[in-house]
Amino acid sequence: MTRLKTLLTSAALFATLGITGAMAEVTVLGWPGGPEEAGLRKAADAYNATATDADKVKLIFFNRDGFFDKLAADLAAGSTDFDVNLLATYALGRYAPFMDPISLPDASKTTFPEKVLATMQYDGKQYGIPTDLSLHFMYYRSDLIEKLLSDADWKAKYGEISEKYLGKKLDPKDPDAWTWDDWMATALFFTKSINSDSPTRYGTVLQMKNLLFNMMVWQSTARAQGGDWMNDKGEIIVDSPAYRTALDIYKKLYDEGTSPKDSTTYEFAEANAAFGAGQAATMVQWNAAFGDLDNKEKTPAVAGKIGTVAPPAGPEGRFTHIHGLGLGINKASKNKEGAVKFLNWLGTADAMEIYARAGGSPALSDPVVAKVSAERPDLVKLGQFAGAYGFVMHGGTAAKALQVYELQAKEFTAYWAGDKSLDDALAAAKAGMAELLKP
Repeated sequence: MTRLKTLLTSAALFATLGITGAMAEVTVLGWPGGPEEAGLRKAADAYNATATDADKVKLIFFNRDGFFDKLAADLAAGSTDFDVNLLATYALGRYAPFMDPISLPDASKTTFPEKVLATMQYDGKQYGIPTDLSLHFMYYRSDLIEKLLSDADWKAKYGEISEKYLGKKLDPKDPDAWTWDDWMATALFFTKSINSDSPTRYGTVLQMKNLLFNMMVWQSTARAQGGDWMNDKGEIIVDSPAYRTALDIYKKLYDEGTSPKDSTTYEFAEANAAFGAGQAATMVQWNAAFGDLDNKEKTPAVAGKIGTVAPPAGPEGRFTHIHGLGLGINKASKNKEGAVKFLNWLGTADAMEIYARAGGSPALSDPVVAKVSAERPDLVKLGQFAGAYGFVMHGGTAAKALQVYELQAKEFTAYWAGDKSLDDALAAAKAGMAELLKP
């Protein structure tokens, strides 16, 4: 019995799937939690409303922790528990042997830009429909930053705090012109324990849980300092001034109390909850968070008061990690015909409009994104930022790239939590990466 089959025998889990009417024939394994799940549920509901009983879909999800390892094990074992499953740019090479390439209908080619379709391609073949493009925004409270830029007393206090904690007196700037030092100064200024006049308890909220996805959020900091995984000779270069500076940025902010003390247990959901409750003034977070954060029903404390820009600049420029998520067909599927029908529909403009309105983050062609731009302005920036600032670390698409992220998460979060020295954490990461990424 596979892991998924064991999970699906649980009546409690099945009750959470939200399936009504006749038993679905096409089983879709999606990305659990957050706006991606919300978007997929809405899209599936719309599809099922018109599909025949034999073509209806049911959705299954399992925990984000270890998701990709569990998926890889089930695919390699020839599991038939799902017909359609999640794909990610950084895992295509790992899963391609167990997936069926797909033929894109004309509708998909007009719904998505060519570069976006390419995020689901491996070895010249298309393996999935791209549902989400993921990168990072610097979120900030626009109302608070507007006051900081105009209030003389706040400006003076900002200068005093930056000089005391960073060793240099800085002036407030528009967030789109921030360096990482400017962000640090802003986070310090809006921390109540440092500035008693701050309207927020924390200046930022850091995602510091031992989780590979948190490394993706953080690594734009390292890349902006000039950091990379490997050089052109294939040598591991994480034990560098760039990595040391980037790791120390998070360490200092955490130690100074600009982020909640339990940030070492935070990932996407916890960070969103803190920022959405009005507890923090800034946050580096996945673009997918915008839909919920700017929703007046879900987060009334901050909705309508959120600005988004690309992550701050460093000595080497401005960067954001980027990858795509999508859905493709399990080679062992028992219902490939139904799976093809669903994916063909999912790639249409109407389906992606539903997906986007429900919170998903598809990167769409101009005519399609225009339909949702009023309520989802973040989707317009999505394409712009990907083109201007997107990057993939050298080695970031390797077969064991996810294991590299897991290794970094283990070592770097240990440093942030005070359980390891910086030297020891970097040495362990370097040694482990050399083994994982060796030719």
